[in-house]
Amino acid sequence: MNYMDILRGYGEPLPVYTDIVRCLENLDLFPYLVEKIYTDSLALGDDAPDRLRFALVRLQIHADIHRYQDMEETQKIKYVAGVLEKIIFGNLLLEHEETMAVD
Repeated sequence: MNYMDILRGYGEPLPVYTDIVRCLENLDLFPYLVEKIYTDSLALGDDAPDRLRFALVRLQIHADIHRYQDMEETQKIKYVAGVLEKIIFGNLLLEHEETMAVD
């Protein structure tokens, strides 16, 4: 799977995407790179924060679409994208509501 293609969509990749891809390819690196990704995202200018946020949303959408093909991969993608989005932006753009059965 080419994570960089998902992150960049139809735009040019942001430099911060490289470390995000490294985390997706090796989840053990995530705890060590999360602060670097956060500080790199703070240094983005103008429209780049929106581009980063939608890159993380694209990852989550991709994971949702392919959730039954590889559940472990889906969980990894959603975890990395969700944690980064919460840390960088304070919340998730795509909140999943839990439905409760009413008797």
